Amino acid sequence: MSILSKKHFHNEKAAFAYLESILWPDGPQCPHCGVVDRAGKLNGESTRLGLWKCYECRKQFTVKVGTVFEHGRIPLHKMLQATYLMCSSKKGVSAHQLHRALEVTYKTAWFLAHRIREAMRAGKVPGGLGGENKVVEADETFIGGKAKNAKRGKPIPTKEAVLSLVERDGRVSSHHVPAVNAKTLRPVLVSHVDRKSYLMTDEAGAYKSVGREFAGHGSVNHSIEEYVRGKFWHTNTVEGYFSILKRGIGGVYQHCSQQHLKRYLGEFDFRYNHRVALGIDDRQRTESALSGIVGKRLTYRGSPIATA
Repeated sequence: MSILSKKHFHNEKAAFAYLESILWPDGPQCPHCGVVDRAGKLNGESTRLGLWKCYECRKQFTVKVGTVFEHGRIPLHKMLQATYLMCSSKKGVSAHQLHRALEVTYKTAWFLAHRIREAMRAGKVPGGLGGENKVVEADETFIGGKAKNAKRGKPIPTKEAVLSLVERDGRVSSHHVPAVNAKTLRPVLVSHVDRKSYLMTDEAGAYKSVGREFAGHGSVNHSIEEYVRGKFWHTNTVEGYFSILKRGIGGVYQHCSQQHLKRYLGEFDFRYNHRVALGIDDRQRTESALSGIVGKRLTYRGSPIATA
């Protein structure tokens, strides 16, 4: 049986129960006063589905209050379907595909996808990357259209710089940076990578000075077609991550605006950090993404609102 045949993907009552089991493992938690397991479910005929009342502050709430799903105008079970599709697709799912699969408008699908990306986006990797006897690879790439593909009379598309830090056999942290130089790269490196790590980069001069701040710094010279030296010196791990990122953005999303690029990077980072190689399957990845919806809100224009 397909996992999409599960009841919580098709039944609204089951969808609320499923989300409650993930977000409230110790019982219902009031988003207004924070009290746990001091609420009762309201089951009147005119009561909307999933409504609870807190016995402490006397306010009503559902499991969606205080999350990116709050005030969502489509059924919760469709939101869960979209979350699973985005978490189980290695290179992402376009808003047009969600619009067709969920039978909602394109604008609704686009906004829902960004809500889910905001839930996936963790910011700083917990505990940081690397550590003693660990290698972290750093490299940059550029996201955007090619000048040769620009239509006659149209402006040449701009390129956005992305710095990715990948721990070998571990996690990734990607960042949209204004430029590729020592001034912009150093703050990201020193705040996200443990100083006890061995930093591995290409021959770019921007890494030379900051490399001295780590336990060690090695590099390979791509300009002379040196990609691996002694099986240890290489940046193939971060290059492999870029191959997934660029195929997803170029082949599935096709265009990512400067305003929203950070959220797309968060999406690809999340799937990489919860990949099968780390023992995480599609169901666990989806539940982890749903755990991240709390304390976040997103306006239609894409500006996040902290709620916790």
